[in-house]
Amino acid sequence: MRKVTRGAKAAPAALSKRGRDKRTEFERAKDHMSAALPAGTERTAFEFKSYKADEVKRRLEELFHGKCAYCESLYGAQAPVDVEHYRPKGAVEGAPDHPGYWWLAMAWDNLLPSCIDCNRRRRQKTPQAVNDVAVLHRTMLTGKNDCFPISGTRAETVSSDLTVEDALLLDPTRDDAADHLLFWIEEGPAAGLALPKSTAPAAVLPAANEQAAVVAAHASAAGLSIRGAVSIQIYGLNRLRLVQERARVLQRLRFFEYIIVKVSGVIQTLSQAHLTAHAEVNDAIRSLGQLQIRVIEEMAALAAPEAPYCTIAAAFVDDFKHRLRAV
Repeated sequence: MRKVTRGAKAAPAALSKRGRDKRTEFERAKDHMSAALPAGTERTAFEFKSYKADEVKRRLEELFHGKCAYCESLYGAQAPVDVEHYRPKGAVEGAPDHPGYWWLAMAWDNLLPSCIDCNRRRRQKTPQAVNDVAVLHRTMLTGKNDCFPISGTRAETVSSDLTVEDALLLDPTRDDAADHLLFWIEEGPAAGLALPKSTAPAAVLPAANEQAAVVAAHASAAGLSIRGAVSIQIYGLNRLRLVQERARVLQRLRFFEYIIVKVSGVIQTLSQAHLTAHAEVNDAIRSLGQLQIRVIEEMAALAAPEAPYCTIAAAFVDDFKHRLRAV
């Protein structure tokens, strides 16, 4: 997960467009939710449409470079994007009496592009690190759907203060995930796993969502980021195939590192005084130097914002630079 800033650009016009009745979708939803109901009847679900507009999808695709806001997968190659509501619009899992954050259904800062696996609840094969070495696999129910665990006071109405909710899920447009998450970049069976970052244990644990509460309690007891741990579990950031894709990126980066190191050794050998007197040797040194630059550019491209899984690639590149400075 990589932090993305929405910037000062205005929200897509489709989100505030007025219909034939001269009302915006927010106004229609508000009237629907506040209308008096006959005794013994239940309120029907409001049909939100504006967030599905092509303009909204296009703006989200531009903002996130065609990647899922949570797992950084390129969604276009496998399925249409899910326009995801960070705060769910129609219901909240674990809070049966909550109507959902309907007033945010058309709010630009509540919309994110998501792949199907991060957004929809289903069972996924998930690897887990054990003793930092072995990896076990088990099937877990992951995917955000209507889940929105908090540790504070749940917002119930339009006028509620959202900041007191203390959301446990990371929002890539507001939070810097690097404060809560890290990746296993070493070689071995755990390569590519997302892990909660070490931090001071939190004093307040969520109670509304049992699943999130269990994860949060374990994270707190272990001195790990609660928000990091809960986000990994709910978004499914350690789905087996997702971890495997991140591991493939690491494999490419390790190969590039191998080339850079080997070429450096050859250049060092050829740079001896008695060899550089020959024009052919100097040409070879220049060619090898150009090859090094090309490989370094390939590494940088994997860590660029538009690349899938750029966050783990950037972590590897930073680690590589650190190791080079230590030599």
